[in-house]
Amino acid sequence: MPIADAKRTERSDDHIPQDIAILIVDDEAGIRDFLHRALKKHYRSVEIAECTREADRKRQSSHFDLLIVDICMPGRSGVEWVQQLRESGCPSDVIFMTAFADMNSAIEALRLGASDLMLKPFRIEQMRNAVQKCIDNRRLSRENYVLTRQVAHAEGCGLVGESVSMQTLRQLLSRIAAAPSAVLIQGETGTGKELAARAIHQQSGRSGSFVPVNCGAIAAELIESELFGHIKGAFTSAHQARLGLFAYADGGTLFLDEISELPLPMQTKLLRVLEDGAIRPLGTEQDTPVNVRVVAASNKPLDEAVSEGRFREDLYYRLNVLQVQIPPLRERLEDIPVLLDHLVSRLSDELGIEPAPFSQVDLQALQAYSWPGNVRELKNLVERSLLLSMSPAELINSSATQREPSTGYPSSWPLKQVERAHIEQVLAQSGGNKTRAADVLGITRKTLDRKLQSDDLHGD
Repeated sequence: MPIADAKRTERSDDHIPQDIAILIVDDEAGIRDFLHRALKKHYRSVEIAECTREADRKRQSSHFDLLIVDICMPGRSGVEWVQQLRESGCPSDVIFMTAFADMNSAIEALRLGASDLMLKPFRIEQMRNAVQKCIDNRRLSRENYVLTRQVAHAEGCGLVGESVSMQTLRQLLSRIAAAPSAVLIQGETGTGKELAARAIHQQSGRSGSFVPVNCGAIAAELIESELFGHIKGAFTSAHQARLGLFAYADGGTLFLDEISELPLPMQTKLLRVLEDGAIRPLGTEQDTPVNVRVVAASNKPLDEAVSEGRFREDLYYRLNVLQVQIPPLRERLEDIPVLLDHLVSRLSDELGIEPAPFSQVDLQALQAYSWPGNVRELKNLVERSLLLSMSPAELINSSATQREPSTGYPSSWPLKQVERAHIEQVLAQSGGNKTRAADVLGITRKTLDRKLQSDDLHGD
């Protein structure tokens, strides 16, 4: 290729090595050295091996995203070696090289999932294009997987509101976004914890994806495979290798919602990943480095889970580097008018329904309600209002009538019995959440626990 043509084909980002590790396996020293010199300035790590035995040794100590392998080598051929790797669950991309291309070689390469088959001699730009295609395909695969999860986890409205607490929250999220440190987001159900995590990621400048996962929605026996991935045959139903969510979030942010529901054995493994910056897929003995920022969230106070022995103290402190508290809707009722406008506009478009204007009576009813389900409950109410053509005030009054029992007690009851009944009622209305019930009762959580124990009441 003429020098001028070579310069024209150079990519504009050549001075920035791409974050990929490559292993070149070829028994010809000239090919190894040629590829090593040509590729090492463009990619994070480029290693060479003169045979599959040496390649195995290097794979035991390092992870490689891409293998560039000669088909014909003394001893084990490149095809035999890659076939053994595939059977053990190796997910690395493969580019085969050969000086003796034939139809059988091409078919075998495709069967083993090779990304390309390069015929020697080749120009370095051809190899770089093949490598770039691997990188692009891997990126697209991750983005498609992540997009599917994001659609499934999409939640509520944005962090809308002009109250002092919301302005302070947005300022805090912007301030901590660029830091690599772990973040712990705490807040009641429906307050928008995932939206806060997304805001952190979007302002972080990280090139990878935002990957959300609800720890409480995955069976305990599957959570390790879901997070770290597995090789083929790692367990009975593992018919093929699979990347985990940490791998899909590489370079980006992994959002671990409901972290308090993570089983204790997995808490230990998560702690090791946070400390070492590497994951170990199920069924392997080899660590794979990952660059992932972890943002965790819980609707239950994690310090209480620690004191009750349900959450590891060391993991709590490892996650609680930066803490974000999302205010409940009842503490920012002045945001309801702007939230209402936002939700009506969005939901009416989604539902194809002409929005009806809301009256001052509706706003007063909305701002007088306690919103135990927070913004998510408000969204659901607006959606029902649009679908049923009923005003929010009507819906709130009808649901309150159905939900709240009479608060009167027989005059013959002693004070202790009245207190007990009232605690039971508030605890039931709070969904068994003792912290929320204590807030409603105007007492501390510790006092409520003491009353529960003395009266033989129970709550979560």
